[in-house]
Amino acid sequence: MLNLTRKRELRAELAAIRRDGRSIALVPTMGNLHAGHIELVNQARARADFIVCTIFVNPLQFGAGEDLDAYPRTLAEDIAKLEAASCDCLFAPAVEEIYDTDLAVATRIHVPDLSDEYCGRSRPGHFDGVATIVSKLFNLVRPDLAVFGLKDYQQFLIIQKLVTDLEFDIELLGVEIQREASGLAMSSRNRYLSATQRVQAALIQQTLQSMRKQLEAGARDFRAIETAAKDRLSAAGFDVDYLSISAATTLRRAEPGERQLVILTAARLGPTRLLDNIRFALHD
Repeated sequence: MLNLTRKRELRAELAAIRRDGRSIALVPTMGNLHAGHIELVNQARARADFIVCTIFVNPLQFGAGEDLDAYPRTLAEDIAKLEAASCDCLFAPAVEEIYDTDLAVATRIHVPDLSDEYCGRSRPGHFDGVATIVSKLFNLVRPDLAVFGLKDYQQFLIIQKLVTDLEFDIELLGVEIQREASGLAMSSRNRYLSATQRVQAALIQQTLQSMRKQLEAGARDFRAIETAAKDRLSAAGFDVDYLSISAATTLRRAEPGERQLVILTAARLGPTRLLDNIRFALHD
């Protein structure tokens, strides 16, 4: 596996791949890789000739008081996992290589509407950081395919709109959430959880599935279902940021009559912020 840290090296290697007529897939990550990340690589491998995984803890995604400095960095372990998954190239640049200017005056990309609610409301500027780094990586790698996990479903829709609006000629693939045996969505931040908290955290997925069953059984008071679910999580020790039954394509709060739904949530357990969602269609 190639292990690159410089943009010029990356561009030179990928130019040779394109000259050979080989397709390129991009798997962007912030490292601390787990089985969910490796599934992204596997899905990319099934669809493209040459796989580029990036590891970059993007400072523009972190607000004041968030865990930028503490975010787990496990590069040696990550390299071993990528090699075992037959990844072709790792690009792991320093911050100065990606942002060669003062971050306070660096250009940012904003995707309106979709970026403004849920995680966008509680983490101002977060999705601007996501849109900016994803655009930079798209321009650096120029992939045929880009692969993202669907744990952060809001992020995936934002990137989808970014690709459409800015005319990136890139196919996007969203990969289903990989889960621990308990149902907890795999996340790099799960390592912050104690053993007891890991067991407790499984209640998030159980709660979402309970909401889904109510809706599939014919319940249509969406706001009452949301409130009861929030109360359940709060009583179990979670600090719920949001929990919403929303339209799957727009993320607007769903109303009776909406068929394509997503239930998405963010909740803190101790200092750890956990995301999860489920998507499904209602049938008459």
